[in-house]
Amino acid sequence: MEGIKLSNGVILPPVGMGTWQISDREVLARLIGTGRTQGYSLIDTAAAYSNERQIGRALAETGTIRGEIFLSDKVWNTCRGYEKTKEACKASLKKLKTDYLDLYLIHWPASSRQHPDWRELNTDTWRGMESLYREGLVRAVGVCNFQVMHLEELLKTAEIAPMVNQIEFHPGMLQEDVVSFCRQKGICVQASSPLGNGRILGNEVLAEIAGEKHRTPAQICLRYALEEGISVIPKTADVRRLAENIDIFDFSLTEEERRRIEAIPYCGGLGIDPEEGDRNG
Repeated sequence: MEGIKLSNGVILPPVGMGTWQISDREVLARLIGTGRTQGYSLIDTAAAYSNERQIGRALAETGTIRGEIFLSDKVWNTCRGYEKTKEACKASLKKLKTDYLDLYLIHWPASSRQHPDWRELNTDTWRGMESLYREGLVRAVGVCNFQVMHLEELLKTAEIAPMVNQIEFHPGMLQEDVVSFCRQKGICVQASSPLGNGRILGNEVLAEIAGEKHRTPAQICLRYALEEGISVIPKTADVRRLAENIDIFDFSLTEEERRRIEAIPYCGGLGIDPEEGDRNG
């Protein structure tokens, strides 16, 4: 499967394994081992998921060769700032038992509702990300949940532009303004929660298109994102779903089907406002 080239030339796998809320080492080992045979290489985690150590052990137990996987991690809100960001990354590297990350992201922007100095906080945190990138500890850097206002302010001072913006993206929540801005600036969009919170899978339009294609609603959601040039990281602890989520490369959507999907109103998702997302930091 063809990857997505980031602005610095690093190739981002189009489909990855999300690990949010999965912390059992044996489950992770089973998912990683099975996923590797199915074609997965991207593993997405975060310091806030509290499973980095378990993932590191699972990778060791499955005999996974480091160069054959793409490890993505995130710095949490309590570690904002230049020095704390660098320290947080090094702590994550130790837990994952690796010398580098393929992608490192800021988990949430410092928001204007929570922090009067939000611009400075985001700028200082990004300086830490740039330093990690220059030192070779991370191959690519980016952000999560940044809206246009956050990106505009960050780009005023950034010496290296974010290469990825991971946002909630799925039918009913396409975030056209953020996606459009990222495309203009050469920032790759990556979809977290590409299946929403599961409720969207019962949507009638998705069900109809899935029936016409002899596919599942989940596969329709993921295929739509891929055709938009967006990387997806669906999360599942079920190896059967794992196979389903990556089996999306041998069909395509018609223009009419895409328009029907784009007309779906909000029908479920996490829906966390980025201006509220950093309450724990």
